[in-house]
Amino acid sequence: MALEMKVPSPGESISEVEIAEWLVKDGDYVEKDQAVAEVDSDKATLELPAEASGIITLKAEEGDVVQVGEVVCLIDTDAKKPSGGEDKDDKSKSEDKDDKDKSKKSSEDKKSEEKEEKKEDKKEDKKSTQEDKKDTYASGSPSPAAKKTLDEKGIDPKDVKGTGRDGRITKDDAVNAEAKPSMGSPGPGKRSESKSKMSMLRRKVAERLVSAKNETAMLTTFNEVNMQPIFDLRSQYKEKFKETHGVSLGFMSFFTLAVVRALDKFPSVNSMVDGKEMITYDYKDISIAVSGPKGLMVPVMRNAENLGFRGVEQEVKRLATRARDGKITVDEMTGGTFTISNGGVFGSMLSTPIINPPQSGILGMHNIVERPVAIDGKVEIRPIMYVALSYDHRIIDGRESVGFLVAIKEALEDPKELLMDGNVEKALEL
Repeated sequence: MALEMKVPSPGESISEVEIAEWLVKDGDYVEKDQAVAEVDSDKATLELPAEASGIITLKAEEGDVVQVGEVVCLIDTDAKKPSGGEDKDDKSKSEDKDDKDKSKKSSEDKKSEEKEEKKEDKKEDKKSTQEDKKDTYASGSPSPAAKKTLDEKGIDPKDVKGTGRDGRITKDDAVNAEAKPSMGSPGPGKRSESKSKMSMLRRKVAERLVSAKNETAMLTTFNEVNMQPIFDLRSQYKEKFKETHGVSLGFMSFFTLAVVRALDKFPSVNSMVDGKEMITYDYKDISIAVSGPKGLMVPVMRNAENLGFRGVEQEVKRLATRARDGKITVDEMTGGTFTISNGGVFGSMLSTPIINPPQSGILGMHNIVERPVAIDGKVEIRPIMYVALSYDHRIIDGRESVGFLVAIKEALEDPKELLMDGNVEKALEL
């Protein structure tokens, strides 16, 4: 019996996926629940497990975009699993017979091959004469309408393949042609190039980034944070924290709890635009931008206001590991009311992060550098991080945006009082 394997729905808003890679070959025997393919949606890369054991027949190619519910392969459940145990005597006998048959057929094959070669030579001669006839003065030359269109686009007719009679470039060819970016005069060195198709996830991220720039009134405000108090707390408690909870005491927990505190003070930053209305949320679902093997992923920490330092660090580690291993689910990346992006892990000193729509704000963390700062009238060296808040000016005014970032700065520079209520060991659950 042939079992039809259909594309399951990865999520409510997803109607199509792309076959990123087949993990098996056509005709292979697969076991039930064995991963047979990787499929890309616009939110995540997921594995497609075999629904039964049997021989698989592929019905879609890598790179094909298929609808949810469409059949992508068949599994013959009646097929038996191939065994690797044939007797040696049977093998040797079959090999002897094959050798005899080959020797008999070899002389006959030679004669037939000579006849076929003569026929092919005649056919090739005919084809070459036909091709010579097709290559006329019109080949590769544009029609007047096509020439006008190509001139407007700045495209050389030599870069366009004509589909008209005898290879003539038609107006449709010119309209559909895309201008190749000019790279200037060629240099003396090697100048090769390659093209690769973007994954569905990468294409969706690109669309969202462009829409965020075009559809929001995005502005960015900056500030700097003296990280010395956090450095002191981490150096004093990080070993005990790791022994107790099994995770490191990183910077993410401090920043997440500082964001939660700032969102309580400035709820408009925890809001979204919905047509002519503004939706404000009383919960804080914090999205974390993570660079995965398939591109940028943004898993969500649900109800971060209910988490402490231990809870945040454990959840960040869990989500980041799943994202990097390609095991993150669509549900784990759906939603979010505010985003934190840490470009500092790549060495970024300063940036303007792009809003993750439909959210209205994103906090950008950056690298920590020792800088001279004025403290009590004296110049001292302190570990400084620049932070950036990009926000949607349609619903967040300058007072709220600047006040929000100042609230984060205050919490990070005095974490013991503002984030731990004066009791460090209780806050760290030690």
